[in-house]
Amino acid sequence: MGSDAFWIEVGPSDEAFTTLVLYSKSLMEQEQPEKVAHPSILFSTDDIESAHEKMKQNGVKVEELLKMPFGMMFTFYDQDGNEYLLREDK
Repeated sequence: MGSDAFWIEVGPSDEAFTTLVLYSKSLMEQEQPEKVAHPSILFSTDDIESAHEKMKQNGVKVEELLKMPFGMMFTFYDQDGNEYLLREDK
């Protein structure tokens, strides 16, 4: 995400796929100043394009797939309008 950016990932083991990712709130506000906060809960998958398509087919509100230098991701919303992020980890 650039030379000034970093994040912390916590997971049950090196082999575990599920992790909790902590970003600096001030960094996320710089990335998307029009929003009060970036999604604070992130999920990961090893097949982002398939997950994006499957969520759309199941009626989940999803944003466009973002292709960044450090990976792909997209925002999605639950039934209450809460915002989450799904990113690809390979």
